[in-house]
Amino acid sequence: MSRILIVEDENAIAELEKDYLELSNFDVEIESDGKNGLDRALAGDYDLLILDLMLPSMDGFDICKEVRKVKDIPVIMVSAKKDDIDKIRGLGLGADDYLTKPFSPSELVARVKAHLARYERLVGSSPVSNDIVEIRGLKIDKTARRVYVDGEEKNFTTKEFDLLTFLAQNPNHVFTKEELFKKIWDMESVGDNATVTVHIKKIREKLEFDTSNPQYIETIWGVGYRFKI
Repeated sequence: MSRILIVEDENAIAELEKDYLELSNFDVEIESDGKNGLDRALAGDYDLLILDLMLPSMDGFDICKEVRKVKDIPVIMVSAKKDDIDKIRGLGLGADDYLTKPFSPSELVARVKAHLARYERLVGSSPVSNDIVEIRGLKIDKTARRVYVDGEEKNFTTKEFDLLTFLAQNPNHVFTKEELFKKIWDMESVGDNATVTVHIKKIREKLEFDTSNPQYIETIWGVGYRFKI
């Protein structure tokens, strides 16, 4: 049974989320304080984290940032803040998804299931030979989920790794933001172009010597992105 930690200071919302998730056979715990939520997220063996942004003692942005230093489990941010800048910041810190309040509990459950299913497929424990993609100093170890640039290992979040690997395995093909969102996030893109843009920016910061003149992922203005080979 998958374990989920909800860090949410509005008790009624947290309990409603918990009820719906438990009906889908998830083991759910609630924490209302930000600092305590971080401590529990780091110490506990959770499979997914649901983070509110506005919390006592520590906000969701800082929690996500600290969790991402040591764990790559799916993180879903929820907030009443509708500004794109908050969504972009959350995704830039490594969150896998961002839901704006109010939202349907059924939608939350659906997204939780989608992220857990994808994560479980990606980190399955079946022993296989390492599958490696190497292109001009870039080495992507798909089996170990590790990335090296000129021999130096770079840390990637789950979605950053998925996006980079997909583009590298489909070189010289131009993909729209909508196509990439649907492929990597397993959902239709409805106003979520910023998600792809933020992840491409973070990938470039880790891969490129000069992000203004990228050598790997090229922007095709008005269309999307292409991995150059």
